[in-house]
Amino acid sequence: MKTAISVPDRVFRSAEDLAARLRVSRSELYSNALAEFIEKHKNDLTTSRLNEIYAKNRKPSTLEPEIALLQYHTTKRHR
Repeated sequence: MKTAISVPDRVFRSAEDLAARLRVSRSELYSNALAEFIEKHKNDLTTSRLNEIYAKNRKPSTLEPEIALLQYHTTKRHR
């Protein structure tokens, strides 16, 4: 898949230097970097939801009420 992106000149130059040092194409460098970024952040939504559930001063749950009640009773036993 081809795509066009804009990056600051400084980032572009650094990426060019790194691609040359690693002996990979610019496309491979950007693809690898994006894949690593996605992998790093793949659990962000799950973590955010768990933080919401377990926070001491949490806002009202966005879970369905029945699920939130089951969650509460399940975790209550393990506190």
